[in-house]
Amino acid sequence: MRKTLICLVLIFFWLASAVAAETTPTLHVGMTPALLHDQHRLLADWRSYMELELGRKVKFVMRDSYSETMDLLRLGRLDFAWICDYPYLRLKREVRLLAVPVYQGKPLYRSYIIVPATDSHSKSLADLRGTVFAFADPYSNSGYLYPRYAAKQLGEDPNRFFWHTFFTWSHRGVVEAVAAGLVHGGAVDSYVWDSLAELNPKLAGRTRIVARSPEYGFPPLVARRSISSADFQAMQRMLLDMTDNARGAEILRRFRLDGFVEGNPKLYESVAEMMRAFGEE
Repeated sequence: MRKTLICLVLIFFWLASAVAAETTPTLHVGMTPALLHDQHRLLADWRSYMELELGRKVKFVMRDSYSETMDLLRLGRLDFAWICDYPYLRLKREVRLLAVPVYQGKPLYRSYIIVPATDSHSKSLADLRGTVFAFADPYSNSGYLYPRYAAKQLGEDPNRFFWHTFFTWSHRGVVEAVAAGLVHGGAVDSYVWDSLAELNPKLAGRTRIVARSPEYGFPPLVARRSISSADFQAMQRMLLDMTDNARGAEILRRFRLDGFVEGNPKLYESVAEMMRAFGEE
């Protein structure tokens, strides 16, 4: 009788936990186009890690452009998202800064201007005047805002500086277009290019860096403004504590990141300055 009661109690708690798991809303986390799209196993492992640490179901929502992820945040369809610094500033009234990745010891990254490795002439962005140029996304700082700002700093009209431009809709796409000789140059996220140099050296090796931007705040993770304090704090704590967890540290190593910090909006002031140069707030 005693064993039967114990079994019944265990079954009750198991059922209660199962019901609670089913009724607890899934956390939706947006991912914008970058190198991460090619790392399905890594993303699956990170999602599994999140679910274990948070005790919640997590769904990654992948989109092919920054604007699509921005729209989902505005509509409240995402709880969190890993976005570029430029979209973060465009959404600053609608999202909260959650965490910033630490890359090579700092929460910073750059834009690289790259050309085909066979191009031995080009030494800077100025040498690409009148050429065909690849941008990553119209809401990418490193892949759009910075190179246009740099052209403006040369005293040029960014809309006429290049003979022709187009969007590849991912940073890897920029590298592939430049490597294939489809364009004379392109602008890419330094984190993506550096990672490709390790993961796919043949591809990255067919391109050459001719200019590096100043350092900017690394693309952050954000939360929609209406997220509950409990969910915000739980997700933030999970990210900040990854370095102290063996499995979390391994995932960070595979991401080629040192960890996450809370971050500060001041990290993005130089990007805001570039936006103001184009009449954006």
